[in-house]
Amino acid sequence: MARKSNKRDVDGWLIVDKPAGITSTSVVNKVKWLFQAKKAGHAGTLDPDATGLLAIAFGEATKTIPYITDGLKTYEFVVTLGAATTTDDAEGDIINSNELRPSDEKIRAALPAFTGIISQTPPKFSAVKINGERAYTIARRGDDVELASRELFVSKLDFVNRLSQEDVELILICGKGGYVRSIARDLGEKLGCLAHVKWLRRLDTGPFDIKQSTSLDDLLAIENMNDLEALLLPLETGLTEIESIDVSDQNATDIQHGMSIAVTTDPSGPDTPVWANLNGKAQAIGVVEFGTFKPKRVILQRKP
Repeated sequence: MARKSNKRDVDGWLIVDKPAGITSTSVVNKVKWLFQAKKAGHAGTLDPDATGLLAIAFGEATKTIPYITDGLKTYEFVVTLGAATTTDDAEGDIINSNELRPSDEKIRAALPAFTGIISQTPPKFSAVKINGERAYTIARRGDDVELASRELFVSKLDFVNRLSQEDVELILICGKGGYVRSIARDLGEKLGCLAHVKWLRRLDTGPFDIKQSTSLDDLLAIENMNDLEALLLPLETGLTEIESIDVSDQNATDIQHGMSIAVTTDPSGPDTPVWANLNGKAQAIGVVEFGTFKPKRVILQRKP
C-alpha cells in the first residue's frame, strides 16, 4: 500500500525578506517544508548575496507567477567604483582596476543613458543557459562564456547618495530580465573608472512590496501552522495589476471546465491578460476576443 503524503493543499502568496548567503531556491524549499505545502515557486530569482523581496507562490497561485515576473521591479544597490570583477559583484576576483573616481555630477550625467529600452549583456556568472548549460557552470570551469545581448526596459535609474569616494548608492526600476550587476559594470565602463555591485536589495516586484515581507528567521521561529497561514496573502493579490471581469456562478462553472464564455466587458486589447472574478475569487486567467473570454490558465479553488 502506498504511503499517504502529509503534504497540504496551500494556496496564496508569502513575501519573504531574503537574507544574503542563500539561494532563492533554498528559501522556497525551506518555506515549502515549513508550510508542508504540495507546491511552491518564486516570482523572480535573487542572487545568493542579494537581499530583499522574494515573492513565493503556493498551490494555485503558482499559475499567476508569469504575470508577476513580467511586472516592474525596484532595486536599491551600491556600486563600488574603481574595480571590475569576474562576477560583476563583490564576490568575484578583481580583474582590473584604476584610480579614477568620477564626481557626483559626472555620475548623474551618465545615468540617463541607462534608461528607456537599453541593450544589456548578462554577467558571465549568471543563470542564463547556453546550449542547455548554465553560464555560471561554464565560467566556473574556466571556459569562455559568450552571452548575447538582450533588450531591457529601465523606467528609472537615479543617484541616491555618495557613501564614499568608491561607493555610490543608486535606485533602479526595470522590467523583466534585468541584471543589476550588468548595469553597474556598464556604468563603470561608461565612466571610465570600472565598477561592480557591492550590495543589492530588491524593494518590490509587480504588486508586492518589501513592507509586506517577513524575515526567514522569523518564519522559521513560528511553530503554529495557523500563525504561519495568517501571513499568507490571497492568490488574487498577485493579480491586482491585471484587469478583471466579473462572472456569474454558472460562468465560473463553465470556466472551471475550460469553456469560453460570452462577456460584455471590453478590456484594453485582444492580447491583454484578464482574470475572471467571482465575488473576489479568481477562476481563470485568459483573454477577451470578440466578446468572448477564453481561459488560458484555469485556477482551481473553492468558490466563495
